Amino acid sequence: MRPQRADGNAQTASAVHEHLFERPVRPLPGPRRLLRDAGGVHAANGLIGLVFAATGPVAVILAVGAQGGLSQEELASWIFGAFFLNGVLTVVACWLYRQPLAFFWTIPGTVLVGPALTHLAWGQVVGAFFLTGVLVLLLGLTGWVRRAMAVVPMPIVMAMVAGVFLRFGVDLVRSLREDVAITAPMIVTFLALSALPGLGRRVPPVLGALAVGAVAVGLSGRFRPSASGTEWFAAPVVQVPQWSVQAALELVVPLAITVLVVQNGQGVAVLRAAGHEPPVNTVTIACGAWSLLTATVGTVSTCLTGPTNALLSASGARSRQYTAGIVCGLLAMVFGLLAPLVTGVMLATPVAFVATLGGLAMLRVLQAAFVTAFSTHFTLGALVTFVVTVSDVSAWNVGAPFWGLLAGLAVSWLLERPDHSDRGSVDRSAPGR
Repeated sequence: MRPQRADGNAQTASAVHEHLFERPVRPLPGPRRLLRDAGGVHAANGLIGLVFAATGPVAVILAVGAQGGLSQEELASWIFGAFFLNGVLTVVACWLYRQPLAFFWTIPGTVLVGPALTHLAWGQVVGAFFLTGVLVLLLGLTGWVRRAMAVVPMPIVMAMVAGVFLRFGVDLVRSLREDVAITAPMIVTFLALSALPGLGRRVPPVLGALAVGAVAVGLSGRFRPSASGTEWFAAPVVQVPQWSVQAALELVVPLAITVLVVQNGQGVAVLRAAGHEPPVNTVTIACGAWSLLTATVGTVSTCLTGPTNALLSASGARSRQYTAGIVCGLLAMVFGLLAPLVTGVMLATPVAFVATLGGLAMLRVLQAAFVTAFSTHFTLGALVTFVVTVSDVSAWNVGAPFWGLLAGLAVSWLLERPDHSDRGSVDRSAPGR
């Protein structure tokens, strides 16, 4: 009887393992298969995916860092983790599951950090990064991730995102007033490339705005690199976390929501629309574990990115699109190694250049946040969340995004009961669909 019990335990352990970690595709592609599957189209998609991540989203990191008073070395370390470390995860995941699985960092979570840095020490914020990684990892290991993602209705989450992102749109308009010579050409270029889809596919609008803005900065004579020079290669700064109840209350749950609901949810939806079946639980576990690693160099939580994966799976044979992800990951690693150079160059430009680039990059995301928040159900709860978040009012030193979520959920549960009932019936019927 004992051997049978042992076999049963082994089978149970194997079943649990398979439940937590979706099985990779076999056989794993070797070097010859990788070279055969890689082609011009897929390599180009990988390059475009990296260019997207390395332009506007980097400007968001720099804008948040400037708001929080981070040093150039700390910002370079953040970018190193965001690109090099997440690039390693991207390469491994794409190779194991033979589909595009690009991991970068949560942009909404990055934006949440900005207001927090006005009253929290950087070490306390890094401590919140670690705790967020632990929470996401536990949700993945217990298999509760789908239940956790269903607790807060998406419209209320996206209303919080819209409230936090609104500042980037406002800063874009202010930059146009304060530095029209740099901002106006960038906006005109972005609009022109967006209005001409054929040209916009060859030159992404944000990349075009970056190039034109760089020319405008050069012609203005206002490019001022550091007199002491800038190091080219990364020297990551190991960040020592400070454990703070205040930082945990303000950041951990909102950061976890942006990873699981906003970013991973979007990434999974994009890949499924392209015909892939992403390993949801493995992705969650990877995001939690990797967030612990990236936090050591001061990088916000890792996530499965939506826009980049959409670019990687935009064209080419579906069975070969994983090579676009591998190319993107390898290029991200190179970009991360050059993080000090990139950071120094960006910080040597006028404030309006970074603000405009970040605003243009966030424009479509802000639009999507508003549409999701106010187009279907839970609209009153979403409105309350948005108003409280935009107010930027803190209580007990806990920032407005947390209180926005709390207030929106409370009002929605009190006054939008039919929406919650309808949602429950949909959730209960989901397994049978």
